[in-house]
Amino acid sequence: MTLAIIAFVLTLLAGVPIAVVLGVAGVLHIFEIGNASFFNAITPRIFGGMDVVGLTCIPFFIVAGEVMNASGVTGKLLEFTRNLIGHFKGGLAYAVVIIAMILSAILGSANAVASILCAVIIPEMTKDKYPEEFSGALIASSGILGPIIPPSVTFVYFSVLSNVSVNGLFMGGIVPGILLGAGFAIIIFISVRKFDLPPSESFNLKRLVKSFLSALPALIVPVIIVGGIMTGAFTPTESGAVAVLAAFLAGLFYGKFKMSMFPGIFSRSAVATAGIFLIIGFGNIIGWSMAIAKIPQAISAAILGFTSSKSIIILMMLFILILVGAVMEATAAMLIFTPVMLPIAIQIGMDPIHFGIIFCIMMTIALITPPVGMTLFVTSNISKISLNKLAKAVVPFCIMALIVTFALAFLPDLVMFIPRLLGIA
Repeated sequence: MTLAIIAFVLTLLAGVPIAVVLGVAGVLHIFEIGNASFFNAITPRIFGGMDVVGLTCIPFFIVAGEVMNASGVTGKLLEFTRNLIGHFKGGLAYAVVIIAMILSAILGSANAVASILCAVIIPEMTKDKYPEEFSGALIASSGILGPIIPPSVTFVYFSVLSNVSVNGLFMGGIVPGILLGAGFAIIIFISVRKFDLPPSESFNLKRLVKSFLSALPALIVPVIIVGGIMTGAFTPTESGAVAVLAAFLAGLFYGKFKMSMFPGIFSRSAVATAGIFLIIGFGNIIGWSMAIAKIPQAISAAILGFTSSKSIIILMMLFILILVGAVMEATAAMLIFTPVMLPIAIQIGMDPIHFGIIFCIMMTIALITPPVGMTLFVTSNISKISLNKLAKAVVPFCIMALIVTFALAFLPDLVMFIPRLLGIA
């Protein structure tokens, strides 16, 4: 394992693409194990990691994000939320969180939510004299609601890795998503007074009703998706295809689509999908090699031998995930640490759904944690706001997200209430 670890660290520090990092480390670990017959299984393992029915929704959610970006839906949601709460101090900032929660129930991806918000809302926040670093940090942080509020690509992937019910994970993510949104609202409440920002709109009932009717098709889309999953009208895997169809119909309603848009939509979606599946495929090698060497069992025995206290073990896992998230891409981290930590969680009496929610939230917080925070990079790239400025401004949102997550870890009923109510857990 020593050679594999050295290769992993060196290639990661050298900025080699994470899929290659995982593949090289995995192959070297197989070499260290010393069984020549395992080499014949490397290629089938790569493709086997990608050839999973549950993963088919990922390209659909990516396409849905591209369609939503082109459809003008976000502009209608912004108009409605500004008319609804714009008369409050910092109303536009609160609107960002609300819109992010709505988009999250369609797209299931932090980067998709953040990129759409950047394109539409950054110019509006600049016009209302919000500091650019606060605007960018708010959008990046609101983006992480995407993988938490169902449907969620992150939950789908965790389910594939762990065999935990994806429906249970989806339903378990509802309350944490709402609590995170409320936590971000507290940061906004403090920040807008610090910046002394005025209300952006005066209240006008007629204008509110008109904007609500205009935004209604966009508001119905998440209701269809989440409601369909909850009622069993379609499976969580099928929800990706439903999201594409619903986003496309909303775009047709608003008359924003042109045939010239579709080649770009599908080419960008293909590139994004290929990147994710390469990580999954090559990462499957290192996960397989660790299983052969019984590394998850060894780590589990070491932690459980150190202490039998459930609270201390939960704290240890949370702090490990904070460190992992700071240096490793989320998909890769899930590949490596799900088989290590899930057995420990089960042994100390955590429900697999509860653990899965906490684990996935920690991985999404990593998306806005320097130096690897991918959603920070996406936000900086689209908004042209300095990454250093964003990294400083996002700290209060990260702290709030961690406070909420630690509370959820020790108050499992907050996570498990809806799954139990629906008979899933």
